This record gives sequence, C-alpha cells and structure tokens, in this order.
Amino acid sequence: MHHLTEEQIAQIKETLLELRNKVLSSAQEQIRDPSNIIFEGGDEIDRANVETGRYLNLQRIKTRELKLLRKIDYALYKMDVGTYGICESCGAPIPFERLIARPVTTMCINCKELEEEREHE
Repeated sequence: MHHLTEEQIAQIKETLLELRNKVLSSAQEQIRDPSNIIFEGGDEIDRANVETGRYLNLQRIKTRELKLLRKIDYALYKMDVGTYGICESCGAPIPFERLIARPVTTMCINCKELEEEREHE
C-alpha cells in the first residue's frame, strides 16, 4: 500500500515533467546563443581567455543540468515501478510536503540531514 494517492503522484509527475522541459529548453537556449558574453576589443589572447571562460561556464551549466535531468528521470522511473516516495536509506515514506518541495529527493529529511552531517565531518 503506497502512502501517496494517485492524484498526489500525478501532481508531482506534472511538476517533474515541467521542470524537465525547462531544463532542456534552457540548455538549448545556451547552445543556440553562445553570445552570452559580448567581446569588445583586446587581442587574441584576451579573446581566447573569454572563450575559454565561456566554454568552462557552459560545461558547468551542462553538468549541473545533466545531473538534474538524471534525477528527474530517476524519479519518473521510480513512479513507474512504484517505489517513488520511499526513502532509499531507511525505507520510510517521504511526506508529500517534502516531495512537493523537492520532487527529485530520494531520502526522508532525517536521513538527508544525517548524510549532510557526515559530509561535513
């Protein structure tokens, strides 16, 4: 027996799909319009530095967006197999409010806080 209603899962699924579309269209914008930086004057070395900086920034954005896309796809997969909303660490149900606030989460708040405490030690 799942602790989330079909309506709750449908609501979160819609949020995840909207987020997925936003991430994809944002990534396409940045690829289509690489002129985020206006280059004026300077020599070839300045231009190369600007281009390198822009490339590295784009890579960072792409990496962050790819991670988010993977998390979204994983959450959608978990919905399909019926394990969405269950903490992967302790097996407890994750409250609907937490899932609405953070639909890609895989842990209840207690396990997430424990994980973050361990990371900061």
